[in-house]
Amino acid sequence: MSGLSYLRKAALALVAGAMLAASTLAPAAAAEGKTFKFAWSIYTGYMPWAYAEKSGILKKWADKYGIKIELVQINDYVESINQYTAGQYDAVADTVMDSLTIPAAGGVDTTMIILGDYTNGNDSIFIKGKGKTMADLKGEKVYLVQYSVSHYMLWRALQKAGLSEKDVETANIADADFVAAYNTPEVKTLVAWNPATSQIRKLPDTSEVFNSSELPGEIQDIVVVNTKVLKESPEFGKALAGAWYEVLGIMQKNDKEGIAARTFMAATSGTDLADFDGQVKTTAFYYDPAKGAAFLKTPQMSEIADHTMEFSFSHGLLGAKAKDKNFIGIELPGGKIVGDKDNVKFRIDPSFMQMAADGKL
Repeated sequence: MSGLSYLRKAALALVAGAMLAASTLAPAAAAEGKTFKFAWSIYTGYMPWAYAEKSGILKKWADKYGIKIELVQINDYVESINQYTAGQYDAVADTVMDSLTIPAAGGVDTTMIILGDYTNGNDSIFIKGKGKTMADLKGEKVYLVQYSVSHYMLWRALQKAGLSEKDVETANIADADFVAAYNTPEVKTLVAWNPATSQIRKLPDTSEVFNSSELPGEIQDIVVVNTKVLKESPEFGKALAGAWYEVLGIMQKNDKEGIAARTFMAATSGTDLADFDGQVKTTAFYYDPAKGAAFLKTPQMSEIADHTMEFSFSHGLLGAKAKDKNFIGIELPGGKIVGDKDNVKFRIDPSFMQMAADGKL
């Protein structure tokens, strides 16, 4: 199990980000002209990117804007964000919380351009044994990817159950080890995400005591781009948005093309079509870009930002200089800023989604 090395990466991500932000490293595109690098990792909500590349859709949209996009799969999710923070990639597929606590907290001004989905049951808390409930977590060691959205979900789930993190012990684990670890005697409780979640649900003598459907809209899968790169080359954002929504249009269909697309995504993520379709059902994709853009403008988005800032500060993820949860500014659609208006490092920009909705890409 690579839990210790993963913990090191997760715990040191903030430190590394701060050091790199202070260095002379430039975003990848700055050195490569009109070639842009985009990092992603295996997860249900990110699999459309694999098909975008395989099908030629990503290249088609890049060609339309006279650029090249290099899509790179990185096996370790947190490492993909660390490498983006280090300037090795211009964009990364991640979550709102991880965007805040790694690149933004590390001083890298980052802009969210696509709200891909929210997890609607993809992330779950498991306890070995039948008939278990959240109350049975008390006193247990909970294995999870520390300081990730899994940790955030555990924090929120404990709140809802009238408990707190003081009632449990957390232990770090790599996402690649979820299933193998849960099959060992040592691991009795686990917080996991798909594709592991769908496999663990099938195991005998296990209880799913909480999942992300109980936090609707809250745990979001997104695409972020280095703000400087995006300002200098908005065509990169347009090409990504165009490719994304073209693939979503294909994958939601049950015709030959749609089935072939999902079959490829399933195989690439190490499963079969039936299992992958089950994962898609617990992933609330924003197939309609207008609905995604509209959600980003709702009061709920501001509440999500506030919860995220509170969790991040309470777990020391905003850095040693952070005196409260408002240390980093988050710019919401319309120019509203939550947090420090003089330290805005995370921006939520629905304009590319809106262009897709309006047919202007």
